[in-house]
Amino acid sequence: MMTPLLDPTIVMAATCLVGIAVVAAALLRAWQGWLDLKRQELERVAPGRTGEPDSPGMGTARIELADLRERIRKLEAIASGVEL
Repeated sequence: MMTPLLDPTIVMAATCLVGIAVVAAALLRAWQGWLDLKRQELERVAPGRTGEPDSPGMGTARIELADLRERIRKLEAIASGVEL
């Protein structure tokens, strides 16, 4: 005996697949929108950058990077049990 074409299991599986496809499409569209937003932010900042080491943006980035390196050094010392 053959099962009918509109068996409840098949209908449920098809509905789930369609739902997953809709959610995946919405997430993909949101991801693309977020990437576009980040691109616009980078393009807005990029014209102000000159690439010179003495520019204000580069100096601030270097200070932040040095601060992060110092924090990492301290955390590694604490993890290894060395007293600073």
